[in-house]
Amino acid sequence: MIVRWETDHDYVLVHIHQDMFGDWIFSRAWGQIGTQFGGLKHQLADTLEQAEMWLEDETTIQSSRGFRKVLEAADHTPEGQEAMRQLSLLDAL
Repeated sequence: MIVRWETDHDYVLVHIHQDMFGDWIFSRAWGQIGTQFGGLKHQLADTLEQAEMWLEDETTIQSSRGFRKVLEAADHTPEGQEAMRQLSLLDAL
């Protein structure tokens, strides 16, 4: 699952996925739209439910900061694949 929030200038993107060992990974990228300023953090969740709880928390935080949700997609959709491409570009920095 991929979720993205934006303001006029900033974005936050969360990706919940399993790695090749079956562990649940909660990846969070943030930055300024149209620039390379930002960051990327990966966290290992004990369960899918824990990762989903972190996503709920992130939704609350971003909403309180004035961010609006602009994307919620599964990994295999075209929208999800495009968001993954952007996330992997950040991982290379």
